[in-house]
Amino acid sequence: MATWDLSTMKHHILLCNGSSCNKAGAEELTQAVRSEISKRNLDNVIHTTRTRCNGRCKDRCVLVVYPFGTWYKEMKAEDAPRLIDSLMMESTTKLNKISHQYNGESFERTVNTVEGVKKTVEKIEKVSKVIVSSENESFYKSN
Repeated sequence: MATWDLSTMKHHILLCNGSSCNKAGAEELTQAVRSEISKRNLDNVIHTTRTRCNGRCKDRCVLVVYPFGTWYKEMKAEDAPRLIDSLMMESTTKLNKISHQYNGESFERTVNTVEGVKKTVEKIEKVSKVIVSSENESFYKSN
């Protein structure tokens, strides 16, 4: 595996490849985004990371862009060119698929985006595996 020099990067795209997103075309989306970046010679400007579940399964396929803190929903491979256009213009208006936008304090949900389940200790424990460290402290590890 490579250890990339990120010093020239302006954008970081997190591509969800959890099971729900994979069933909805996450691999095709991942390849399309990476292909579009390479085709435009932007490999030293935009870094991508394939992730596991980002916890927004009803929004599949999910993609998160930093430094803007923009979460996209219902992304498809054919959206890749417009996504890269929007990053190069530093505008999120190119795509009408934003689910959440960071406002400086929190992520605001857009209209017609599923609110989701509030995080509680009980819910977190239900969907997480508890790992006990050697110091007998509990840590949560996502499924």
